[in-house]
Amino acid sequence: MTDHYFSSRPDSAEAEREIEARLRGRFFRFRVDTGVFSKKGVDFGTRLLIETAKLPKQGEILDLGCGYGPVGIACAVSSPNSRVTMVDVNLRALELAQKNARLNGVESQVEIRESDGLTNLNHSAFDAILTNPPIRAGKNTVYRLFEEAAKGLKPDGQLWVVIRKQQGAPSAKEKLEKIFSHVELLVKKKGFWILRSKNKIDIDTGKMV
Repeated sequence: MTDHYFSSRPDSAEAEREIEARLRGRFFRFRVDTGVFSKKGVDFGTRLLIETAKLPKQGEILDLGCGYGPVGIACAVSSPNSRVTMVDVNLRALELAQKNARLNGVESQVEIRESDGLTNLNHSAFDAILTNPPIRAGKNTVYRLFEEAAKGLKPDGQLWVVIRKQQGAPSAKEKLEKIFSHVELLVKKKGFWILRSKNKIDIDTGKMV
């Protein structure tokens, strides 16, 4: 595997530094480094995902492919009564996410774990899963993450995805429609799509339809 943000152990020389970002009306500081996604600053797609997603007031949230942590940490600050799990395969990113959770005062609210998708989460169930999927890892990997996310949601849980149109958003929507009973394109902005997927629940039977 080449050395990019989906590598488990990036080979690039470390050059850690700090960036700042304003997300959901709050100020954040993040430690970043080479070998992690969007090291120059929180990218537009991630910002759009953070600003758009509707979070539970109290529940379990998963940041799937957390990188250095902006999504999960912003969720923890915005939904202080929720528990946030953050996972990634990139060990350098996970170390940064741990630092950033402490830096932003949410270390007691988050759990940061090495996991390729949901494989190491022991059948946990989430109210919301947010992901800016690792496009460079390939379509098969991205679609596998979608399928794992569907299995990891509570019956009324929601999957929030940001993806660029030119990087496969239309086909990603088609894939999600094969997995979920309800998929919505909520936002189109600067070439990015925000997709929300969920399963409809029959109020009489309590079963997904």
